[in-house]
Amino acid sequence: MNDAAKGIRLSDSQRLAWLRLLRSDNVGPATFRDLIAHCGSAAAALEMLPELVRRGGGHRPIRIAPVEDAMREMEAAAKTGARFVGIGEPDYPRYLRQCDNPPPLVAIKGNPDVFRLPPVAIVGARNASLVGLKFARMLARDLGQAGFAVISGLARGIDTAAHEASLDHGTVAVMAGGLDMPYPPENLDLYAAISSRHGAAISEMPFGWEPRARDFPRRNRIIAALSLGLVVVEAAERSGSLISARLAGELGRHVFAVPGSPFDPRAKGTNDLLKNGATVTTCTQDVIDGLTPLVDRPIADPPAFLAPEIDFPSLNPPDESDRDRVVNLLGPVPTEIDELIRASGLHPSLIMLILLELDLAGRLQRHSGGYVSLVYS
Repeated sequence: MNDAAKGIRLSDSQRLAWLRLLRSDNVGPATFRDLIAHCGSAAAALEMLPELVRRGGGHRPIRIAPVEDAMREMEAAAKTGARFVGIGEPDYPRYLRQCDNPPPLVAIKGNPDVFRLPPVAIVGARNASLVGLKFARMLARDLGQAGFAVISGLARGIDTAAHEASLDHGTVAVMAGGLDMPYPPENLDLYAAISSRHGAAISEMPFGWEPRARDFPRRNRIIAALSLGLVVVEAAERSGSLISARLAGELGRHVFAVPGSPFDPRAKGTNDLLKNGATVTTCTQDVIDGLTPLVDRPIADPPAFLAPEIDFPSLNPPDESDRDRVVNLLGPVPTEIDELIRASGLHPSLIMLILLELDLAGRLQRHSGGYVSLVYS
């Protein structure tokens, strides 16, 4: 069975409820997942939000995204030729499903079939050298001809070269802002070409959201998660491309790096990646050889999102002594949830419910790897 035949289908009302829940205060991907698991549906979670916040010790009412705002955002998506795709639906990118806390909804503009090609990311310096740009174009063109989709971030330099060279075969632009806020301005024509030809643009950010500096690391996380492997062509010692490479490594993706002159600061980052185990990449075949064994591996779907409406067993709310026990065990230093469960002696479901309440009340911070810490106001 191919990917197009698998998965669930959200109804219009479910998709609207998912969007409202995701756009409400203090609801990120992990919190969204826990709310669906506890409440059974996004619509039920929206109704329960005020009570969960109160039980978590919130000092002010939570802002729940109004129906009108969500409808306007869906209308904005439709006007630009985009649509929202929920995790578990057939057109949701399959490798993105496997990252830590994948976005429950993404906006996609263009051809969703590009996400069914084996994906490889190409990233690098914005102020790339002519040699770096030439190499990125060669990689992207040859990988496209070999049947790979090229993933990048639409930035100046290496990203632009990779997208341009793979337009005829399939490329994906991952956006740091809303799909109606492409950046940088000089790539507007390229952005239009990507979504109107064989490629697509994707974002987890709201329509109307203008990208800020802190949004680009989030964008880099999506680039890494969408791909089987990630190639860094040029990167300075501190650059967003190295963030993408680190995130790719944490996700178990294959990291490739193009060696460069020790006299060029744009090669410092790539040369350091090579010292730390990245695959030396001097031709396209290096990437193809590294990724071909991974292409046909089966991909397991995360079970929590395979159905949007599920009846879960009811759980009595925790009492104050239970909540106090958890709060006292936590602090500003990240603590592993499994360790918290062992130390508290409480049922894991009760712990997760308490953490959900604290999170919605703005008293908890989630960290990667299943760690949490308290937020002190």
